[in-house]
Amino acid sequence: MTLMWILLLPLLGTMVPLLAGKGSRTTCAFATGVAPALALVLLLLQAPEVFSGETLRFFVSWIPLLGLDITITLDGLAFLFSLLILGIGLLIIVYARYYLSERDSMPRFFAYLMLFMTAMLGIVLSGNLLQLWLFWELTSISSFLLISFWWHKAEARRGARMALTVTGAGGLALLAAFLMIGDIVGSYDLQQVLASADQIRQHSHYPILLVLFLLGCFTKSAQFPFHFWLPNAMAAPTPVSAYLHSATMVKAGIFLLARFYPALSGTELWFVLVSVAGLATLLIGSYLALFKHDLKGLLAYSTISHLGLITLLFGMGTDLAAVAGLFHIINHATFKASLFMAAGIIDHESGSRDMRKLNGLWQFMPITATLAMVAAAAMAGVPLLNGFLSKEMFFAETLHQHLLGSLSWVIPVLATIAAIFSVAYSTRFIHDVFFNGQPKGLSKTPHEPPRYMRVPVEILVALCILVGIFPSYMIGDLLHAASVAVLAGNVPQYSLAIWHGFNLPLLMSVLAVSGGVLIYINRKHLFDFQNTLPDVDALNSFERGIKQFAARCHRFYQWLDNGSLQRYMTLVLLSFVLLAGLPLIHLTTLWGGREELPIDAVNGAGAALLLIGAFATVMWHRKRVVALLMISVVGLMVSIAFTRFSAPDLALTQLSVEVVTIILLMLALFFLPHKTPKQSESSRVVRDLSIASMVGVVVGSLSYALMTRPFNTISDFFLTNAKTGGGGTNVVNVILVDFRGFDTLGEITVLGIASLGIFKLLTRIPLFKPSSDGEGRPWALERHSLLLATVSQSLLPLAIMVSIYIFFRGHNLPGGGFIAGLVTAVAIILQYIAHGVDWVKERMNVEYQRVVAIGLMIALFTGAASWLFGRPFLTSWFDYFDIPVLGKIELASAIAFDLGVYITVVGSTLLILANLGKMTTAHRPVHKETI
Repeated sequence: MTLMWILLLPLLGTMVPLLAGKGSRTTCAFATGVAPALALVLLLLQAPEVFSGETLRFFVSWIPLLGLDITITLDGLAFLFSLLILGIGLLIIVYARYYLSERDSMPRFFAYLMLFMTAMLGIVLSGNLLQLWLFWELTSISSFLLISFWWHKAEARRGARMALTVTGAGGLALLAAFLMIGDIVGSYDLQQVLASADQIRQHSHYPILLVLFLLGCFTKSAQFPFHFWLPNAMAAPTPVSAYLHSATMVKAGIFLLARFYPALSGTELWFVLVSVAGLATLLIGSYLALFKHDLKGLLAYSTISHLGLITLLFGMGTDLAAVAGLFHIINHATFKASLFMAAGIIDHESGSRDMRKLNGLWQFMPITATLAMVAAAAMAGVPLLNGFLSKEMFFAETLHQHLLGSLSWVIPVLATIAAIFSVAYSTRFIHDVFFNGQPKGLSKTPHEPPRYMRVPVEILVALCILVGIFPSYMIGDLLHAASVAVLAGNVPQYSLAIWHGFNLPLLMSVLAVSGGVLIYINRKHLFDFQNTLPDVDALNSFERGIKQFAARCHRFYQWLDNGSLQRYMTLVLLSFVLLAGLPLIHLTTLWGGREELPIDAVNGAGAALLLIGAFATVMWHRKRVVALLMISVVGLMVSIAFTRFSAPDLALTQLSVEVVTIILLMLALFFLPHKTPKQSESSRVVRDLSIASMVGVVVGSLSYALMTRPFNTISDFFLTNAKTGGGGTNVVNVILVDFRGFDTLGEITVLGIASLGIFKLLTRIPLFKPSSDGEGRPWALERHSLLLATVSQSLLPLAIMVSIYIFFRGHNLPGGGFIAGLVTAVAIILQYIAHGVDWVKERMNVEYQRVVAIGLMIALFTGAASWLFGRPFLTSWFDYFDIPVLGKIELASAIAFDLGVYITVVGSTLLILANLGKMTTAHRPVHKETI
């Protein structure tokens, strides 16, 4: 349960800043930090087991048949990322306390931040693919809220839209990949997936699967060609940028590469796609970073470059390259978070991020300058800093790969060139900001920030130094545990020593440092060359592309949606005829050889009445009230047919639904003309008759072909297990509340949502109330019949008693919550019809939307209660008890779920019918009744 609390504490923490927002800003920040601090403590308590190679798991069964389970897994890789997410997240909270202005809503910012932290923890701790994907999408949504936090700025809104579009599209591709993996492996459990590596790689769908998977990873981690969204996300507040670029968001794609490295790597396709994308991203990011005048822009492109470096390491396919990739994940998180926070301090205390204005800040803020220069040196790979060690490992691995055969020497050359540009933009960051003369055109005089605003930067810079000098002592165990998780225990020998003698990687580092300084000194020639290239604004290009795509979709929609209901039905029915009719052509005979039931007088009469009712509805469809009566005959005959063929539950349900539907349609017809004028031309009648005939032929043929063929039925399973597994003899009800309870929960949820939608529609819609019937006769002065009012009052207690009886007997005899709910709703709506809205409102002033919510919550909590006993979601319990007076009776937990169904049905039905009835009276729904 400790693992679950590591995830739940930040989730609960989303509410803390909203509750503490009325206090001081310091109180709000401190209260927000309590939850992640506790989660961090719980995480660190698991370190001994994780570092010893154990994988900790927390498992709650939810819907096993669908592979949906709540699984929390903590191994070395998850521990590493959780440590970065929680540790740097806490520092960001402290930093944001001083960065945000009085005008910014600190509670809202911290609530978004905690939601994002929860989403990231959910990704790294998930042990189920579908659960992981859910948190993956939550990161896209929560990052959208963070990037657009300053929503009043156009660039923030546009950057957030771009990030959400790109990462959201990648998320859909990732979902497809996960579904394919689950289909291949037969499970969505992460451990089973990683153990089925050979099965996945040898499958014929592996290439498609891998491409979809990498699309998800590359879009989230801003790999080429999807790198353009990350710099435009810089419109977010700097605390957001520091968090997204160092420990979260963009690292989510890297995490996924590492997590599925054992299952998907080891093929030539993996090496080609991952290494090429990583190498291209490394080069593009390092080159473009040099030309950015905005501090955060430079750091954004440097993030892209370093993400490409890590991706390239995972694409090389060697075990040491994977270890180097994990090492650089740690190092990049520390120096990049500190650099972004330092850039935020500079912006906060000088009023600008433009390096053309920020000159000579050393004399104004020497402490901040020192911290930023150390972090920038770590980013450049200067010795005795953490970035140097992982870059040394990177250089070494580029020398030992054979990805391009005889041309593999190109990769270490390109890696060195990227490192040269890395040193160049790091040197520019240091020199142009802190030296290079005096500030130009700043809105205020720069100065050091508040003391505690600098503390997070000091902590991270200290880690850069300590890891660079004492790597084995500081992160040796952490790196080894993460490597064990990624490499499935096959960790190669590696050294974290700061000196490996004079070798080729050291020479590459020397070339990088000297070449980078040389390029910076002669940067004017490069800047002149860059200025000759066309300036492409990725954000404007993206917005323009989106608008063009939306315009094309709009034109297609206008062509498709011309306002004609007949056209819509024509397209749907013709599509059905093609899809269902073409396979029938391949059948030599419709009859399948199964013995048919004889047609007796009762069946024949019922079928005849059914046909007569259907034809009468068509013939008199322009007389709406008459057509409604005729279609009710069809519904009644269907109910009788269910009874005839031993389906009493379906008969009761159909009959109840029929009554409710007739009432609903009668209320609706009150506002419509009683007759429909003849408008269809003869050609349209022929067209419609032809389409209807084709549909009838296909449906009839398909039904006859299916019913006359022998087939295997699953009814035997339910008949056998209804009593022993669900505790009831009414198989239909046991299926609804137990075996397929999740389906029922979804259905009543849809019913509740639909009723709320209709309620909102009726609240606003202006309707014309006719003063006479279809023949022009005015309505009777006596609006409520005395006879009907008297009879309805007598029927109400009887109907309630019948519904209660039907409800309680539903588990063993025909009945149940759905039918009982409809009976109750009909009895109450009869009071509205007989006495009027005002009379009922005085005696039963109930807000039915609350009733719907209560019913859904009862059903949901009943299903979740089974987790307390270690059983899957919605698992039923039953037993027999001897109760005085009543004797031996059966009690089942499913009755609580059925109660939720009952209440939801009553609330939803009355919410629709009662409020539609109000439209016919002086009492109309008003805005204050909305939920």
